[in-house]
Amino acid sequence: MIEVVRPGPLTTVQDLGRPGLAALGVGRSGAADRRSAALANRLVGNFDGAAVLETTFGGLVLRFRQVARVAVTGAPCPIRRNGRGEAMNAPFTVWPGTELALGTPSTGLRTYLAVRGGIGVEKILESRSTDLLAGLGPSPLREGDVLPVGHDMCGPLPAVEVAPVPDPAGFGLIVRVVSGPRDDWFGPEALRILSTATYEVTSESNRVGARLAGPPLPRSRGGELLSEGMVPGAIQVPPSGQPLVFLADHPVTGGYPVIGVVLTDDLPVMAQARPGQSVSFRLVPGSLRRHAANVPGAAAV
Repeated sequence: MIEVVRPGPLTTVQDLGRPGLAALGVGRSGAADRRSAALANRLVGNFDGAAVLETTFGGLVLRFRQVARVAVTGAPCPIRRNGRGEAMNAPFTVWPGTELALGTPSTGLRTYLAVRGGIGVEKILESRSTDLLAGLGPSPLREGDVLPVGHDMCGPLPAVEVAPVPDPAGFGLIVRVVSGPRDDWFGPEALRILSTATYEVTSESNRVGARLAGPPLPRSRGGELLSEGMVPGAIQVPPSGQPLVFLADHPVTGGYPVIGVVLTDDLPVMAQARPGQSVSFRLVPGSLRRHAANVPGAAAV
């Protein structure tokens, strides 16, 4: 069992989410930075889909009531085990009574903590993920919560001391997108602006989406679309012209036109973008569309 001493600004339980339920009005949710969550699980010998803790901007303090093997990945932060420093992306053992504290990340936004066996909270619709928009799954962690440890190991402990992965960038981000499916709702200069301008991540961003501020994207049509399916990475443009990049807890449908979609491989980059950080988009050929996070309006999400 694991006791929450302090939850930090926002800590939630996340796994790979609830895929395939969009037709029922249920979004996928899951870890915002799936790459970091999967790495944390692999370092402790879990299945990729085991539940982990996703903490936003550090501040999480846990007290372990049992021996456990843990790993911390994602946004790099100071790790203190009973006051002793530990390394990112490197598994280590905690003993009963150990207090583990995660500080403020130096770059990035979201840090992931995996425990061998996974976080064993109850599944809802076959997932342990917290969907903040839909209100599904366990509530965000609060002081005094006690979390069970699960049994989602996939084999013996890996013989790995550290995973040599780069930290999230602390400077301007470059994110690849494919155009469409509603780029015909915008003037011919809109895609040029999107692919050459620099935007800033605003403080209104969250797990639903990253709200950006910068040159507006002008439309060529008035009115609004009928609501259609949305996916992670969809760049929706409201009447203000300021783009919004949907993240893990995005709504299942939306009525604003989508000018482009972030490639799946670059979604972790957007998930780690912190308020005040700059983001630039780069259009890629349509042949790479299959690498995008599906296309809004598709039947299977």
